[in-house]
Order: sequence, then structure tokens, then C-alpha cells
Amino acid sequence: MASAPQSLPLFYNALEPLSSETHAAFKMRMLDRATFLVGQHAIPVTVDEFVMAQRTLPIVFTSGDDAIPIALMGLNEGVNVFIGDDGKLTEDTVYVPAYVRRYPFMLARLRPDAEELSLCFDPTGEAIGAFDDGEALFADGKPTEVVQNILSFNEQFEQAGARTANFMVELRELGLLMEGEVTLQVEGNEQPFIYRGFQMVNEEKLNELRGDQLRKIQKSGLLPLIYAHLFSLSTLPQIFDRQVRLGKAPVPQLVN
Repeated sequence: MASAPQSLPLFYNALEPLSSETHAAFKMRMLDRATFLVGQHAIPVTVDEFVMAQRTLPIVFTSGDDAIPIALMGLNEGVNVFIGDDGKLTEDTVYVPAYVRRYPFMLARLRPDAEELSLCFDPTGEAIGAFDDGEALFADGKPTEVVQNILSFNEQFEQAGARTANFMVELRELGLLMEGEVTLQVEGNEQPFIYRGFQMVNEEKLNELRGDQLRKIQKSGLLPLIYAHLFSLSTLPQIFDRQVRLGKAPVPQLVN
């Protein structure tokens, strides 16, 4: 799921390879907020996170042939019901996707034709810089344990991204994805809120799988992941209720 620097992914304003020479004096400090997450309602997730994420966040799939799984922290553009305007979490029990936790780092190809991925970071982020406080990234010209742990986390994320890509291929090959639609009703409003513009697993087609196909998804571990996605949809009304209570519900009309 790494992207080339010229095609910056969500959250990243720039990418710079981490260097023991250029960034010898850089430190990383722990922050109690994530301002980049304010107003971000849809976050990419990997299949490794489905079981944990489904307890508090709906997991759906983006539209189109190159669909990826996303966790919804809000149901409308610009609304994240778990992050305050100051960037602090308002709910400690909500699952925070690995995509968020890896920022401002990521593994990326420095050139489109490069085979290896390099550890890069967003220099506009607030967590890294030539600070007086924080944990050193380099000592005596070598990466510290902090960097080694960051690299390991990002490598695991990339591996999970590859497993996620395989999962999506299987879903498409089995024809299990369909255009999603969710209708939510708010007490006092005659008109319901209808959400579209995403994909979900077609339970009817799932239940029709027989023989080799069913055995295949059972053995591959696909079935538990599908059910984690389906179970997660039960949290949609809870997310919407939080929007209503925050005064961030949309005007009662069809929402695409």
C-alpha cells in the first residue's frame, strides 16, 4: 500500500527519505493529538485489523474496481465523531487504524522504477524535527531503537497491505461485492438519511457459495474476515447517533 512520493497518500503533504546525515539531530516526540485526523471520516484499514476495528467502526469498501477496505470514523465528508477540533481523541475505546498510527512515517519507492522501499516521513508533521526534547532517531550515525521499531511497524503494515490486496482479489473473483446502501432514521425527521457510494459484501451471494468455493474461503481465512466486515455494519447507527448528538448530521435528504 506504499505510494510513490509524487502521488501522496491521505494525510501526507510531502515525503522525505529519513537520513542519518540530513536528520542526525532529529528527535521524535510523543503527541497527545492528531490534528491531521480532524475531519477525516474514512481511513484505510488492512485485513489484519478487521477483528479489532469491527467492534467500534464500520468497515466498508470504496467504490470502483480498485476498491480497498476503509473504516468509517464518521458518515459524512468532513466529520470525524471521535476526534475533537483540537485533534484529541474523544473516545478512548475506539480503534485507531494502523494507517493513522504509522504517520508521519511510511515506506515508499523513491523512484517509480525502484524495487526497494525506503523509510520516509512527512517533514510537515509535528512529531519529528530538531527538537530539544524527544527521543533521538540517530546516535553515532546509526538508527536508534526508536527508528528500528518504526521500520518494523511499517514493514508489518506493508505485509498486511499485501494480504489485504489478495483479500480484495478473492472478493472480486467470487463476485461478492455489491454497491452498498444504508438507510438511517432519526426520531423527529420524516425523511430518512440514505448513504450510498461504497461497496459491501452481498450476503445473499455469500450464502449461495457451495462446494469448492466455500471450502476455499474457509481454508484461506477469508470467511472470518467477511463476517468481521458484516458484523461491523451494526455500528453504523452508533456512528450516526454520535453525529446527531454533535450537531453534525446532514440535512434530511438523499446523501450520495
